[in-house]
Amino acid sequence: MPRKKITNINQKKTEQKLKRAAKRGDIPPLEPKPPKLRHPEFRRIPTESRPGIDAARKLQSAFVKLPREYLDKTKLIASQLILPRPIPGEAAVFPSNSPKDGTASTTFTCPKRPKWRFDMSKAEVEANEDRVFRKWLTETDHLIEEWRDEKPPTTETDQPEGDPEIEPPEPLPAEMPRSWCYFERNPEVWRQLWRVTEISQIILVLLDSRCPLLHYPPSLRAYLATRKVILVLTKVDLSGPERTQAWTTYLQSTFPGVRVTHVESYIEKKVQHAEQGRKHYEPHIPTEFRRKLVEAIRDIHTEMLEPPAEVKRNEAWLKKWTPAVKRNIDWDAVLSAQGGKVGSEVGGAAAPLPTQEGEGDHGAEEADKDSKRVEPEFLTVGVIGQPNVGKSSLLNALFGVNRVRTSKQPGKTKHYQTLFWTNELRLVDCPGLVMPNNIPMEMQVLSGVLPISRVSAIPACIYFSAQHLPLEKIYKLSHPTPPPAHGEDKRTWREGSGPHAIKEKPIEWTALDILIAYAESKGWVTAKVGRPDMNRAGNDILRALVEGRIAWAFWPPGTDITVVGDNDGNGIWLHEFDRLDADFDDHEQDSAEQEDPDEGESSDINSDEDVISEDEAVGGRFNALSLDEESEEEEVGEDERP
Repeated sequence: MPRKKITNINQKKTEQKLKRAAKRGDIPPLEPKPPKLRHPEFRRIPTESRPGIDAARKLQSAFVKLPREYLDKTKLIASQLILPRPIPGEAAVFPSNSPKDGTASTTFTCPKRPKWRFDMSKAEVEANEDRVFRKWLTETDHLIEEWRDEKPPTTETDQPEGDPEIEPPEPLPAEMPRSWCYFERNPEVWRQLWRVTEISQIILVLLDSRCPLLHYPPSLRAYLATRKVILVLTKVDLSGPERTQAWTTYLQSTFPGVRVTHVESYIEKKVQHAEQGRKHYEPHIPTEFRRKLVEAIRDIHTEMLEPPAEVKRNEAWLKKWTPAVKRNIDWDAVLSAQGGKVGSEVGGAAAPLPTQEGEGDHGAEEADKDSKRVEPEFLTVGVIGQPNVGKSSLLNALFGVNRVRTSKQPGKTKHYQTLFWTNELRLVDCPGLVMPNNIPMEMQVLSGVLPISRVSAIPACIYFSAQHLPLEKIYKLSHPTPPPAHGEDKRTWREGSGPHAIKEKPIEWTALDILIAYAESKGWVTAKVGRPDMNRAGNDILRALVEGRIAWAFWPPGTDITVVGDNDGNGIWLHEFDRLDADFDDHEQDSAEQEDPDEGESSDINSDEDVISEDEAVGGRFNALSLDEESEEEEVGEDERP
């Protein structure tokens, strides 16, 4: 080991010993250390000198910060509530998302870009967008608070006998308090969605096949109401063919007229020397899945080449009418991804025309616009969806080579990218965006929408996951405090009889029992007091659920329990598709090896480098908003907190 590295380690140990001695009172308090100066290369310099780094910081996602009272309360409840075992069959059915009219979920919306003109300056356009976004953010926060006010039921406790002045104990909630629904609070990220939907003629909405409705909330459906949409179910290799087909049937019946297809984006990689028997995967889409996806795009393209009914009835309009898409597309080349431009980046997106309300109503003015329209050079297909749904992986699978950065960490893509599928068709990859919905934070974490490194309510998330999966069975855990074995007193035996059969009490698990047992099985303890590191254990379990190493999937709402069965009390767990030994490759750099604007800074998912301040998140225009500023305290073990 280099001498310099040894010196740094020894110096760090000495500093830790001094801190502990000062905390015990053995030595006088230490003087506060001066603020650490960053390397000159990464110090704050004018924006003009580092546009790439500042642009990446502005596009960091921003969320609300959970209050400390909520975190303490959920941790206490997670240590007391007994998990239902075996898991009832109803837990495997995704909850219905069709509440009564007037509730919060029916009024959630996505912010829409206000109208603009080409003669407006950039400052004027952004000022209008900021004003509209502020108003939308206030309204959405109010709706979420109303939704959270619907308090869950509580268990009844008897009034204690004796002194009436003694206050009765606070009743234990029958379930976890309803958490906040996370959604994107950074307007710069929403601007990426606005631009992608403006320049795209057909939009692919990617949905995780394990819980598609979570990724297609009412707010997104309303936002894309006037667009040509194809729903693409991803990760079907994790949910299995039976549940994938059930979700496909459900979506087709719930959203008539919307095309639904499904894809599989990974295949097991053949390696000569497998490390420790682990399986490796690489981007790949089977031919049948590719064909169905191309056919769905082709069908919508054919529809867009047909003039509207009003134009067909007017011969003068029909002669002047021009379709809004490119007429001739070589679909054989699209199916095989052929052409010299496959996977290459487009220099820049064409400037979109300002959209008007009522688009699609072809009156005299619309017919006149159609007559002046020039046929586009490309057919543009946008790819949108929430984080970690598999957008970048799908693009790499379609191209057959790694052209887009992918990562286990949700939100790797920071800005939209325009790439050629063929010489005539281009794809626009939109950054993942967390949409507002009446879904609790725990469900968003389970589905991988939120980065695990920014989740502070670990016990609440583990409790929610353990309600749907037998985590202690999956990891073969031993209960940290099993009930003692009760022996029968021989004096109770009757003459000529032997011992009576003893009924063993079933072992009851709580969420904290699972965290402690898993930490002990791994040998993870906190540095100061040597207790099981529950934070680290919870992080590891949640990552396995998110990355698909533990396979799970919901059934569609309304599924008959008698038909699907109870899955042997395993809830949504699909043990036959588990990949606990899988090692997914992270393609952090594209083939062009472009420089990462954050190069030189920590990109570890466990670090807090991706947590930004309000000024960085919104460019200084939304300093009054409550953004997530996770401190380093959230990442250390529970017992290391002061």
